[in-house]
Amino acid sequence: MKVLIVCGSKSDMRIAAEASNILDINNVSNEIQIASAHREPEKVKEIVKNSDVDVFIAIAGLSAALPGFIASLTNKPVIGVPVNVKLDGLDALLSTMQMPSGVPVATVGIDNGKNAAFLAIKILKLKYPKLK
Repeated sequence: MKVLIVCGSKSDMRIAAEASNILDINNVSNEIQIASAHREPEKVKEIVKNSDVDVFIAIAGLSAALPGFIASLTNKPVIGVPVNVKLDGLDALLSTMQMPSGVPVATVGIDNGKNAAFLAIKILKLKYPKLK
């Protein structure tokens, strides 16, 4: 598997499915898991530590800590997808993109799982040039 999509809650599955679909169309192996950085931090740690993927996509709304938490646990690229839950998603957008120095998270637009998948593919092309 090359990409792991982690959702902060079941309500993020629609966005995860859009990302997974783009990855599938481009023959990029992927999986979706649900784990909350706030409610299940140990589960998130285990997912990241036991994963051999090349890229993580983390989808979360509200305080959107999931992408940054994953980024703090790995040196692999993390793409954050902020979700519109409250405040038109601006709270999640700012939480995802305002990471401290040394813990970068690539951030795409609010609810834009498709662009997260396209960015993951571009990242993967650096290691796997034969991807479409």
